[in-house]
Amino acid sequence: MRSLSDTLERLARFRKDKSGHAATARSRLSRLQRFGSNPGALQAWYHVPVGLKESPALVVVLHGCTQNAAGYDHASGWSKIAEDFGFAVLYPEQVPANNPNVCFNWFTPSDIRRGQGEVHSIRQMVETIIVEYGIDRRRVYITGLSAGGAMANAALCAYPEIFTGGAIIAGLPFAAATTVPEAFDRMRGHGIPDVESLRSRLSGASPHAGPWPTISVWHGTNDRTVAEANAKAIIAQWSGVHGVPSNPSSVETVDGHKRLAWRDRSGRDAIELYLIEGMGHGTPLKVASGYGHTAPYMLDVGISSTLHIARSWGLTPLSRRQPEKAGSVQPAPPHQAAHRSQWDRRADIQAVIERALRSAGLMR
Repeated sequence: MRSLSDTLERLARFRKDKSGHAATARSRLSRLQRFGSNPGALQAWYHVPVGLKESPALVVVLHGCTQNAAGYDHASGWSKIAEDFGFAVLYPEQVPANNPNVCFNWFTPSDIRRGQGEVHSIRQMVETIIVEYGIDRRRVYITGLSAGGAMANAALCAYPEIFTGGAIIAGLPFAAATTVPEAFDRMRGHGIPDVESLRSRLSGASPHAGPWPTISVWHGTNDRTVAEANAKAIIAQWSGVHGVPSNPSSVETVDGHKRLAWRDRSGRDAIELYLIEGMGHGTPLKVASGYGHTAPYMLDVGISSTLHIARSWGLTPLSRRQPEKAGSVQPAPPHQAAHRSQWDRRADIQAVIERALRSAGLMR
């Protein structure tokens, strides 16, 4: 009988053969070969459309655990929307030598500290693309899923002067964990530092004094991998530097889901939170929008986070989402009718395997 580790290794190779090659074949991304000293030993991929606008924007996109740049790009639709509206996209990519599950190391202090590790590699990639393609430094944004969302938050905290906005999908607060066991606790919603501690960690991450990037947080209400408490902690962490009230300034329904916003003194929405009703762990998609495809952790739930984030950053002609009228009756999101998709079932199986591996000490 094969050992569990041997079986999982074979399954991993099978998944790569079945999905990784297909994603690569569809990929628009090119390899960024040189981008500085690269202290985090990451790889980098990018896409610059032929119709790049003058002084274009740049969106940095970070994949989640078990994903890669090409697969996340294809499923999220970021390079497709970049083609349609003339901006550049950059994909930092984790490598197995850094983390066996190709998670960005958001819980390792040396990887999230300004001037060090993975977060500084991302900074070097950004600077390389800015210089090479004449990117408008006032229009640089970052987003990511799960561990990629946590690392996006780390980049926003370590280098707030670089980014105008950030979108954190199923992510975690900056510097909330410093070890692997703490990381798992935080993901479950246990031991999250108090508000003052979270704010202190953000303010101490850089010498920046403002203005601060806008923050968009996306989280499923049925996320069993990263507890919803982390979304609320991210908002609390950023609310201090933005000087927003503790209660949201507005609550509305967008594409059948709740959106809360906190306005700063200038009247802009400095922080927003999308709560995706009934969604598990993943990136919210609306495949009918023309941007994105379903895949593991890429969930068609009737709202395109890619499109709404791009609009909120002014990257598409329609810079504001279209909220439904108050009191209007909304159709049930597609995922409520068919929530138990093939990807959900695979995620259940994977969760069982991962729990067994952790118990056996075979998985971090």
